[in-house]
Amino acid sequence: MPGNPRYQPKDLQAVFGYDNLYRCIAEVEIATVQTLAEVGIIPASDVVHLTSVIKQELLAITTSEVDHVERTETKHDIRAWVKIAQAKVDPGLRRWIHIPLTSYDVIDTARALQFRRGHDVVSRLTREVIRCFIDQVERYKAVPQIGRTHGQHALPITVGFWLATILQRLVENAKSADEASQLFVGKIAGAVGTYNAQVALGISERCGSASFEQRVLDKLGLQPAGISTQIVPPEPLADYLFDCLKLSATLGQFGRDARHLMRTEIGELLEPFEAGQVGSSTMAHKRNPINFENIEGTWQKNQAEFFKVMSTMVSEHQRDLTGSCIARDFPTIMVNLVSQLNTLLRPDKEGIPFMSRIRIDEEAVRRNLSMQGDVILAEPMYIALQMAGFEGDAHHLVNHVALPYQQKSGGTLFDALFEYALPEHFNGDETKTDEIFGHLPEGFSELCEVPSAYVGSAVEKCERVVECAELYLSQTF
Repeated sequence: MPGNPRYQPKDLQAVFGYDNLYRCIAEVEIATVQTLAEVGIIPASDVVHLTSVIKQELLAITTSEVDHVERTETKHDIRAWVKIAQAKVDPGLRRWIHIPLTSYDVIDTARALQFRRGHDVVSRLTREVIRCFIDQVERYKAVPQIGRTHGQHALPITVGFWLATILQRLVENAKSADEASQLFVGKIAGAVGTYNAQVALGISERCGSASFEQRVLDKLGLQPAGISTQIVPPEPLADYLFDCLKLSATLGQFGRDARHLMRTEIGELLEPFEAGQVGSSTMAHKRNPINFENIEGTWQKNQAEFFKVMSTMVSEHQRDLTGSCIARDFPTIMVNLVSQLNTLLRPDKEGIPFMSRIRIDEEAVRRNLSMQGDVILAEPMYIALQMAGFEGDAHHLVNHVALPYQQKSGGTLFDALFEYALPEHFNGDETKTDEIFGHLPEGFSELCEVPSAYVGSAVEKCERVVECAELYLSQTF
């Protein structure tokens, strides 16, 4: 398949495996012959030779066979396929192969079939990964964790909330990919898209209300493009591949988050090691986050691959050849994505997927969350002051007065605020300090004693995301 030989998921071999690439070409050619017979162009005495055995022979023509004929004779891939196909059919049927088609009637239509079938694999695996994420969000939805922004400790969240941010993106991008996979288009419109042969030679007249193009594409389960040149408009496939890119990016985000949480100084996440696995060729103590690194690295590869898609959005006149070789690499994006999905789904000897074996070191999570004590509650402290009637700039008071005092004293930020910062602000007037203290929101003092409780609606948000994910899994597209 396209892409690095090291990463070749078996799931896609039937679709994008090298010697299977012309199967969809054969399907388009067979559908065209059948349609020509239905509208009376091909005599019944000829089409009768298109037996199920012959169809299977045409479907079994390999890319290697086509390559050989192309290199040694035709110097053209589709004419090479036609030559091989003609040799397999009865002489009466032979003359009708590839009538009235141009190469990209066949190639672009076959490509739409390939990517739709490839998406069946992507969708199945994505749904399995989503199920694993649902289980992990449920398991850790109430486990407090320090949130991080700009690489710094921010406010408490929960482990499940972090996982839910990935889960929600997976679901939304999976939905988008499902929808885009239903919008692939084909074409049977001729060399410049104007149906020249079909119109001039009377084929269109025989088709009635459904055009020849529509009749052929109906057999393949595709809709025609609104208008084509020699090629279909690039947007439907580009849209789908961008959705694959977004899925890949979501997994890349998870890989980056996870490998950082495995850092020695953080140590909140444990990547399961299997019997015999080693982390380094020389440092026996290491447990490298190899799977998470590969997941993020594969996203980086896909960024480069999608540039190829963008480069083919513009063609010269009705078509030029510069994009043909580039488009052959498009499946690499799906190959890479499936490789990421398979990494998360890789089972151990008991059949448990890697994603389901990931565990959180809750002791490390508690340690990191408590590292700065109640300093992480600087936000609710300044907001509570404003709500309690403090008329100055409470943010400045907490940031520039209370925090420096707390850092010097080593005590709590709460004590620094109410024993030093506020009295200083009021020039030692304890009455005003007591008045502010007495008007603090209910339960605020207790909250300051348990910073891990300041998680907002993290648990509820986890439950809503899980509900949305379950709904998605219950639906078909």
